[in-house]
Amino acid sequence: MQHAATATAPSTARLFEPLRLGGLRLAHRVVMAPLTRMRATVPGNAPNALNAEYYGQRASEGGLIITEATQVDQTGQGYPATPGIHSAEQVAGWRGVVDAVHRKGGLIVLQLWHVGRISHPSHQPGGAAPISPSAVRPTGKAYTATFGQEPFETPRALETAEIPGVVAMYRRGAENARAAGFDGVEIHGANGYLVDQFLRDRSNRRTDAYGGSIENRSRFAVEVAEAVSEVWGADRVGIRLSPFGVFNDMGDSDPVALFTHVVGEMSRIGLAYVHLIEPRQDEMYGADLGEWATRPVGSVFRAAFSGPVIAGGGYDGPGGAAAIAAGDADAIAFGRWFISNPDLPSRLRVNGRLNPYHRETFYGGGEKGYTDYPAWHVASGTPGK
Repeated sequence: MQHAATATAPSTARLFEPLRLGGLRLAHRVVMAPLTRMRATVPGNAPNALNAEYYGQRASEGGLIITEATQVDQTGQGYPATPGIHSAEQVAGWRGVVDAVHRKGGLIVLQLWHVGRISHPSHQPGGAAPISPSAVRPTGKAYTATFGQEPFETPRALETAEIPGVVAMYRRGAENARAAGFDGVEIHGANGYLVDQFLRDRSNRRTDAYGGSIENRSRFAVEVAEAVSEVWGADRVGIRLSPFGVFNDMGDSDPVALFTHVVGEMSRIGLAYVHLIEPRQDEMYGADLGEWATRPVGSVFRAAFSGPVIAGGGYDGPGGAAAIAAGDADAIAFGRWFISNPDLPSRLRVNGRLNPYHRETFYGGGEKGYTDYPAWHVASGTPGK
């Protein structure tokens, strides 16, 4: 990443062309990625004034923010102090966030989330086992409700008759997002959570209509996308996918065939965009990706989708602009750099210096590492609020 503006810095101009994502009109292509920060009010998991300040700081005229992952039901929570969208208190809290972003002229969509097996009984009603497509226990550790960590437990496989009720959780989450004033929603279909668990054969061992073939394993994702689109209209709905992801003990025997089919189904439904995570992100988790590690994810799957593609994962400004120029993406999602640079689009426009981020304050806590990163006065080149 460039740390000083120079006359010879690579151009980021392609990031600042307007873009239409379905029903959303963006003034530029610098998107804030969904970022779990674990700072909702507990108990209740409702967004609060500090969250509104954080998102408002990062809003820009005509820029798109994708919220942190937000559970559509209490059974969908997997981490402490993550926000929900299934109670009146949560809807009211999100309204404050949306208003803060809209006051800055920004656009904001809510990411709908159910973690499935990546939970712990301390988050579940009555201390029950987490749900999943199959009773396959993931490796690693779960976060407890008190910020501790314990080995994952074996989840309970959903009965076929229960699945429409889980799809309905996403529908209700979408309805509540409309009530909160959002501009659209994004379905979290990545990173080993419930939609992803249905998609991949490492976690889905079902033998009914939701398991076995690629078409069957894709059925849950398709039903969720259709249900949410009935609420919003497909042109206000996106989906995030991690085709080569291994986080949360994930994998598939044929990810290219699987996700080509999934992306094609999302195109058929008419979603506003697909949001794809670059394979290089998964190298951090020990994935051996072979040829895919060096290929932009958009170059593999975008032919299956008729609309815009957002790419995310390890981009800097010039690299994102180059991906757009090459046709591998239409917009770029930035994560860690948006944490530490509330005015990131302004900095990227001039290849300005960036505040370093501090991993120790990513999850949980208060304003430190959250709302106290300084903005940058582009005209003077000096940091300041």
